[in-house]
Amino acid sequence: MADRDGNRKELLEQLTMPGNTRCADCGAPDPDWASYKLGIFVCLHCSGIHRNLPEISKIKSIRLDFWDDDLVKYMRTHGNLSAKAKYEAVVPPYYYRPQATDCLVLKEQWIRAKYERQEFTADQTGKSRESAGNKEGFLWKRGKDKAQFLLRRFVLSEREGVLKYFTKEEIKGAKATMSLKDLNAMFQPEKIGNPNGLQITYVKGIQTRNVFVYHESRKEIVDWFNAIRAARLRYLKTEFPTTAESEIIPRITRNYLKEGYMEKTGPKQREAFRKRWFTLDLQERKLLYYKDPMDPYEQGAVFIGSRDHGYQVKEGLPKGIKGKKWKAGVTIVTPGRQFLFTCENEKDQRAWMEALNEVISRPMTPQDYAAEANFRRQS
Repeated sequence: MADRDGNRKELLEQLTMPGNTRCADCGAPDPDWASYKLGIFVCLHCSGIHRNLPEISKIKSIRLDFWDDDLVKYMRTHGNLSAKAKYEAVVPPYYYRPQATDCLVLKEQWIRAKYERQEFTADQTGKSRESAGNKEGFLWKRGKDKAQFLLRRFVLSEREGVLKYFTKEEIKGAKATMSLKDLNAMFQPEKIGNPNGLQITYVKGIQTRNVFVYHESRKEIVDWFNAIRAARLRYLKTEFPTTAESEIIPRITRNYLKEGYMEKTGPKQREAFRKRWFTLDLQERKLLYYKDPMDPYEQGAVFIGSRDHGYQVKEGLPKGIKGKKWKAGVTIVTPGRQFLFTCENEKDQRAWMEALNEVISRPMTPQDYAAEANFRRQS
């Protein structure tokens, strides 16, 4: 007869072993669930995904469920490091490994790719991935001037260094050509209102162009995301041949550091405060603002330099200035002027100040100084 308390104690001890202290799939700390078919420890969110894959995974709670002796023994002889060695033996460097804060579609397709399709096991070593940065197919794209999504053909070419999309009148050529140099992609299910929603951005002229797309298939949209990452990695390695791959990979694609609403006033600081949607890009050191979160172009931008270069963020507004509805003020000081904002509450105020200070505390690179100079010329 199994020792319920003894087995639970042993499982909890196994959680302290190297590799088992974090979820095997997303890296969340203190996993409280386990797949006794795969021999891995996972977090609550990833356990839900595993439950939907009963042919390859069986889930139990470490603390709440009853464990037979043979299952405990199986977990003891396996564990997260053993599974990682088997199922993540040959993960391509461009392939995105989801984190605890990432959306469901990324986590689900990572789990399916590892355990269901077994795309990264050692027997996949010889398979060529030379065409990983090339892809063609149809995606639902949001119209620039209208809210509806229309089916459009997209073509990603690693050799040409571009992503294009076409309307029905393909004879006229691509509707838009996006250079890999400035291309970025990030999942935005809540903003787009679709669990498979992807936001693609690129530089058009002096502005950032937003393209919102989705696909009904979760696998297909994640395949597009990783194809863009593969093409971007090849581009960056070509452009920066002496830079270590480990330094390039974090720059392939990026999520915004913070997004949300604030109110802002104009340069004279006498204009009415108006509600705008803001996105803070850590890599580009820019705070972009829009009238609506789904606008194709920003209304304006603020370059955020470093503290050593005269930039700082202050709590509150200058004396004599008050917001329209929101009172929790934030002031960004730059060498040229001050930018004034108000947040809905003190919690949002603290969150924005923390995010802005993260950018300001980051030393500027030579590329950042060049971007700052270019930004000033265009302003």
